[in-house]
Amino acid sequence: MRKLILGFYVSVDGKSADADNGIRDVMMSVDDDEQEKYFVDQLWEAGAFLMGRNSWEAMAAFWPTSDHPSAKAMNEIPKVVFSRTLTSADSWPETRIASGDTVEEINKLKAEPGKDLVAAGGTEFLHSLIKLGVVDEFRLWVLPAATGKGAPLFPELDQPLNLRLVKSTAFPSGVLELIYAVADKQTPSDS
Repeated sequence: MRKLILGFYVSVDGKSADADNGIRDVMMSVDDDEQEKYFVDQLWEAGAFLMGRNSWEAMAAFWPTSDHPSAKAMNEIPKVVFSRTLTSADSWPETRIASGDTVEEINKLKAEPGKDLVAAGGTEFLHSLIKLGVVDEFRLWVLPAATGKGAPLFPELDQPLNLRLVKSTAFPSGVLELIYAVADKQTPSDS
């Protein structure tokens, strides 16, 4: 069974890059060839990217014509956009629409053969996945900056979400990748 990995850039104070808090500028200004190559290699490990409609529309307007080092992976790897209103996803190749119950749709995707699933995009969609309990692993890219403002990665939770550190990688730029598994879930790599 495939895992659902939530991948996200955050400030050291846990704020997301999708608010106008300067973190997106820090993310885009990181000049670290080692980190960039590692990140692109990680992208190619995805079996599919999952995102909400708003993020999909923004990315679909950017990636198909981008010359960014990540563009080839972003354009070629299958994408699943979760939306009950979107009727066509033709503007970005390799995209399909999931319009049913989110948990059922994700469980179907997890049951398919292939590489792990990666959820990316805005905090609204990611918050919904966290609250639904469908995330198996968090891959956090911590940027060397704090904002004091913006949306937190984690929503208000009814109870603590216990995580287990699987791996950490530090890069010369100060970016830190932290990989956490949800502690009460057994993942395929744990068996």
